[in-house]
Amino acid sequence: MKKTPQTAILGVTGYAGMELARLLLHHPQLKETPPVFLGRAEAAQDAVSLTALHPQLMDNNGSRGLKVEPFSWELLKARGVDVLFLATPHEQSREWAPAAMEHGIRVIDLSGAWRLEQAGNRAIYKFEDEGTPTAVAAQAKSVYGMPELHRDEIKNADLVANPGCYATSIILALKPLLAQGWIDLDRGIVSDSKSGVSGSGKAPTAKTHFMYAADNLSAYGVFNHRHMGEMLEQLALSTEQIIFTPHLLPIPRGILSTIYISFKEKKQAEEIEACYRKFYENSPLVRIFPAGQLPQIQYSVRTNFCDIGFQVAADGRRCIVVSCLDNLLKGAAGQAVQNLNLMYGWNEAEGLA
Repeated sequence: MKKTPQTAILGVTGYAGMELARLLLHHPQLKETPPVFLGRAEAAQDAVSLTALHPQLMDNNGSRGLKVEPFSWELLKARGVDVLFLATPHEQSREWAPAAMEHGIRVIDLSGAWRLEQAGNRAIYKFEDEGTPTAVAAQAKSVYGMPELHRDEIKNADLVANPGCYATSIILALKPLLAQGWIDLDRGIVSDSKSGVSGSGKAPTAKTHFMYAADNLSAYGVFNHRHMGEMLEQLALSTEQIIFTPHLLPIPRGILSTIYISFKEKKQAEEIEACYRKFYENSPLVRIFPAGQLPQIQYSVRTNFCDIGFQVAADGRRCIVVSCLDNLLKGAAGQAVQNLNLMYGWNEAEGLA
């Protein structure tokens, strides 16, 4: 293997950026090589202390001396950066991911900029560079960064598009059953999903501040959520075959997706559980619950696991699948580090489990 890679995080000021910093600072393979921390383009032009921004990262191993520095390609070159994590809005990732690859830097992008292969699904983002030679070339190099489905492609990728948090919870829950051809798609799939407010990012909005979100539960993004295209592409479904409704929970973090399906033929709980366990037998960050035992947000929050459980009706045809994860970890930063592990030939769960 080559030398220990030098990582960098652009967008460390946000929630996902903070979690990335924490994971990489404690990663066994990177102990002597802390990331280069970079502020977003609109940030102040003076370096600031990492622990001033995120006091929770303070330790006795030198973290107080780490700085968040103004972004520049010259800085990345001088520091010998090999992998750039983009914890940035999709507009910035559209610009910086291609530029990073031109500089010989591999990219793990946490935004939605490069996740979608089909132009029709990308249309919801209204990318200004859609169809340009640079965008087309970058999209051709992009690999959807879900290790459980695309391990081999991720290992050699120059651009890994980290999946969305809702999409991760739903794709992982449905893929094994769809791969077997068991689900009756004529009857459709319904996913009723709920997320904590950190899923909306750090910048407060009228619908995420305390007075709106506390003691409340609200649906949003009905029929037009950005993660829908990921589900359609990765599960090979049409819009007529799945309904996805996200909701805002009055909690800081965590996702719970309750998914309603019907089988073409009667199934026993034992064979459904066996299907999941077989599909994810080499996936250390997916936990399958015993038949009839359902996950809860409190079990997966602040972990890097996606928990999946199910309960089948007495008729053997109707089934409820529940999938839980931490939207900032398995739904963002943890999955990004999982992809880094694959890209450098390390244990997939190193620094995570």
